[in-house]
Amino acid sequence: MNAAEIADRLLADLAPIDTDAAEALGTEPVSLMPALAPADFAARHEAYLRAERALAQPDDDPTAGVLAAALRERVGSELALDEAGFTTALLAPLATPVHAVREVFDKLPRESAGDWERVAAHLAQVPPALQAYAATLRESAGRGHVVAARQVLGAAAQCERWIGPDDFYGRLARSGPDDPRLAAGAAAATRATAEFARFLREELLPLAPERDAAGRELYTVTARAFLGDGVDLDETYAFGWDELARLTAEMNAVARELGATSVEEAAAALDADPARRLHTPDELLGWLQQRVDETVEAIDGVHFDLPAVSRAPQCRISDASAGVMYYSQPDPAFTRPGRIVWAPAETSHTWREVTTLHHEGVPGHHLQIVTALAEPGLHPWQRSMAHVHGYVEGWAHYAERLCGELGLLRDPGERLGMLYGQRWRAARIVIDMGLHLDLPIPPGNGFTEQTHWTPELGVAVLRAASGAEEQAARFEVDRYFGWPGQALSFRIGARLWQQIREAAARRPGFDLRAFHTSALRLGPLGLGPLRKVMLDA
Repeated sequence: MNAAEIADRLLADLAPIDTDAAEALGTEPVSLMPALAPADFAARHEAYLRAERALAQPDDDPTAGVLAAALRERVGSELALDEAGFTTALLAPLATPVHAVREVFDKLPRESAGDWERVAAHLAQVPPALQAYAATLRESAGRGHVVAARQVLGAAAQCERWIGPDDFYGRLARSGPDDPRLAAGAAAATRATAEFARFLREELLPLAPERDAAGRELYTVTARAFLGDGVDLDETYAFGWDELARLTAEMNAVARELGATSVEEAAAALDADPARRLHTPDELLGWLQQRVDETVEAIDGVHFDLPAVSRAPQCRISDASAGVMYYSQPDPAFTRPGRIVWAPAETSHTWREVTTLHHEGVPGHHLQIVTALAEPGLHPWQRSMAHVHGYVEGWAHYAERLCGELGLLRDPGERLGMLYGQRWRAARIVIDMGLHLDLPIPPGNGFTEQTHWTPELGVAVLRAASGAEEQAARFEVDRYFGWPGQALSFRIGARLWQQIREAAARRPGFDLRAFHTSALRLGPLGLGPLRKVMLDA
C-alpha cells in the first residue's frame, strides 16, 4: 500500500466513530456528538495500529513524501499517547471529550425549524455520550490511568457551572421555538451533566492521585506528540526564560512610548480607557465581527490569498462562562462555516483581545485551516485529520506577531496587547515545564525570588507576565497540569516557523507572501517533518 491508500484506509476505519473522518470522506454525519465509549477508543487505537503496520511496508509511490511523513508522525504520536494512558483518562479545563459534548451546540446552526430539530436531537444524545465517557474513564482507571485530583475536581466544577449559573442547556432551549422536545432534551442533558459531575466527585476522585506533576517520562511522550518532534527539554526551559527577558524589555519600550513609567502603569491606563472597553453581548459581537471583517479585507489578495469559499470566519458569543475565545473549524464541504466563538468576561478590553482575535481568526487558525481544507492537492486526511498542536498553535502564535509587521496593530496599545500575549506564551513554557519536571527557578529572573515551583507560584508568575486576572491565571495553570507539554506548542512552534522563514529569506528571490502560501498549502505536519520538508526544499 502507498501512503494515499493507507490514509484512505485510516479514514474508512475511523469514519464510523469520528465525525471529522466521516466529513473528510464526504459523508455528512447524522450526529456531531463524539463517540466516547470504551469500544470507540479501542476501535481508534486499532485503526492507528493497522496504519502503523502498513507504513512499515515499502511505499510504491515515491511522490507521496509529505503525506507519508505526516502519517508516520501522527500515527506514532496517537499510539504513544494511547499507550501512555493519556487519551482515555483525559480530563482538563479545556479541549477534552467533556467539552466536545457541550461544544457540539456551538457548531450547530440555529436558524430554521430544521436546525432546531437537529439541536433537539443532539440534546437527547448528551446523556448517552456522557455515560459512555464515564465508562471509558472507569475502565481506564481500572488499568491504573487516572488524572490528578485537581483535574477531576476542575472538570466536575465546570460541569456544575454549565448547568448551574450558566444554565447552558436551559437557555439554549428557551432561545429556540416553543417545542417540547427542546425542553425535554435540555432537561435530560442537564440531569446527565449533573450525574457525570457526581460520578467524577464520588467515584473517580477517590482513585485520583494528589500529585499534579506528570514527571519526565510521561512529559517526554506528551510533549513529543503535541509538537510532532522531540526537543531538548532543558534547552527549551532555558529558552523560555530568555524569551521572558527579551519580551519584558520590548514591553518596557512600548510602555515608555505610551507615556508610562512601567508596563503595569501603561496597562492600567489602557484598561481605564472607555473607548477600549466592551460590556454588552451586542457590543462584543459587533466589535468582534467588524474587526475580523476589516482584517480579512486588509490582508486578502495583499499578504495572503484566502479561499473564496470561506474568506471570513463567522463570530458567535457563547453562553458558556469559559472566559475564552476559540476557533471552530468548518466541515470539509464548507456547509458549516468556520467560527470564532467567544465566551467573554463581564468586561473586555479591546487592546488585550485583538491579538487573540488574530490568533483564532485571520491570519491565525482560520486562515491556516481553511487554506488546507481548500487545497485540492492534499489528501482528505491531511486536510481534516492531521492536527498537530505545534504546527497549528505555532502558526497562530507566529501570526500574532506577524500582524505587527503587516500593519494590523493600530497603535502602541494594541502592540502592548500583542506583546502581553507573546509573554504569556513564554511564561507558559517555564511554568509548565517547571511544575511537571520540578526544574529549578533561575535567580534574577525578574518575576520571582523563589527557587521552587508550586501551583500558587505558577499563578503569580503568569499574572505578572500576562496581566491576567486571578481566575484566568488559575484556569490556565490548571489547564497545563491536565495537558503536560501542550503549552510548548505555541512558542516552540512559532520559533520553528520563524527559523524556517529566516532560512528561506536567505535564498535568492525570497517573497514572503509566496513563502507563507507554499508552507500552508503543505497541510499540517509535525514540527520535525515540517522542518525537513521546508529546509530541504
